[in-house]
Amino acid sequence: MRSRKLTVVQVLPALQSGGVERGTLEVGKHLVEHGHRSLVISAGGRLVEQLLREGSEHVTWDIGKKSPWTLRLIPVLRRFLIENRVDILHARSRMPAWVCYLAWRSMNPQTRPRFITTVHGLYSVNAYSAVMVKGEKVIAVSEASRDYILHHYSAADAQRIALIPRGVDPSEFPYGYRPPPDWLLTWQTTHPELAGKRILTLPGRITRLKGHHDFIELIAALRARHLDLHGLIVGGEDPNRQAYAAEVRKAVHDRGLDKAITFTGNRSDIREIFAISDLVLSLSNKPESFGRTVLEALSLGVPAVGYDHGGVSEILRTLYPAGAVETGNVAQLIETVTCLLENPAAVSADNPYTLKNMLDSTLALYEQAAASLKLAG
Repeated sequence: MRSRKLTVVQVLPALQSGGVERGTLEVGKHLVEHGHRSLVISAGGRLVEQLLREGSEHVTWDIGKKSPWTLRLIPVLRRFLIENRVDILHARSRMPAWVCYLAWRSMNPQTRPRFITTVHGLYSVNAYSAVMVKGEKVIAVSEASRDYILHHYSAADAQRIALIPRGVDPSEFPYGYRPPPDWLLTWQTTHPELAGKRILTLPGRITRLKGHHDFIELIAALRARHLDLHGLIVGGEDPNRQAYAAEVRKAVHDRGLDKAITFTGNRSDIREIFAISDLVLSLSNKPESFGRTVLEALSLGVPAVGYDHGGVSEILRTLYPAGAVETGNVAQLIETVTCLLENPAAVSADNPYTLKNMLDSTLALYEQAAASLKLAG
């Protein structure tokens, strides 16, 4: 342990929304609560206000823009790190990581901060992505993330990889949670079409990755079996993929499911929506590094069904094996969901994927790195 407090800089493209952004805020708040100085560099966004309110500092640089001009920030960042006597430089995204790495590499090895990266996603394998394994310590957010690193980057020493799974706060997603009466009244008034129905929820932005067409096939098949249910697609449309959103809406209409599937758009009350759902689905057609929505649902005690790959597979294997389905196997998906609706399997209340575990492990890594991590070659 260091006698003086740490100064930690986290770097990412922006602070609008998303799991990486949420994790950045969570770590920043934890640092401040333990007496450390927390700084975040990004292009800004709606989460900056919360970040500042929780005690971190923010520096507004457009460090995530994929442009050669972004490299002009390398000497600026180098001066910033020196002037602020930064102990830990933590890069969470590829373009910011290149700026961080090039600035850090050119500093005095005896005085420069420790350089840490987090592999949040299963990125395309190329020289651009390789920067994410150049950290003196590389955080893998799941076993899937760790396996991806070891399989695709032979230069990544297993000893440098720290497995720190993401987690949820059980006080935010408490087991057995039920929404308050006023929320239920507003929800029921807004969505009378859900009255008396079993509810199946597919969360996530409307992008091709998320498996909306498989969800539509599932709802159509279950209704053909005369199951009285309703599907919710919870998530906003990507402004850059509006054609796909229109495609999904057309598929719902063409299958005659306009009264059986509701598009809710972006929602800030995902906890309440999960809590009134009978099942939460994760149908991404490509493996994701971590299945946060699956974990949030299971933390509440709500059954989840997902394709058996990536981080979702790990969570289901640990907490709800009955919900694992072979990736892309819609027939098995239909049978699994039918079985769980008719004979629900209980969700384990013993959840090791907690926010506290993640934050404590991250802070311990920072302290260990600052105190004793060997200098990179």
